Amino acid sequence: MTATRTGVVWSGLWAVAVIFIVFMVFVVSNTGDVRVSFAGMSGVLPLAVVLMAAMAAGTAVALILGTARLTQLRPLTRKRLR
Repeated sequence: MTATRTGVVWSGLWAVAVIFIVFMVFVVSNTGDVRVSFAGMSGVLPLAVVLMAAMAAGTAVALILGTARLTQLRPLTRKRLR
């Protein structure tokens, strides 16, 4: 059986949904306050907010690095296909 694009996207959406639900359960179970110090600033935030900010920052870094790598490889791929 061959995989179609729609099937792959559907599977990917289910995987993301499961990961999101697991992360949300983790965040909701960690609602205590935590002291955060970064770049000379400090304050007290709920741990759930800190976890979501860390996840967003990690996702942003992964997307930026992935985009840079794809941009780097695209000309090489075009050159090899000619």
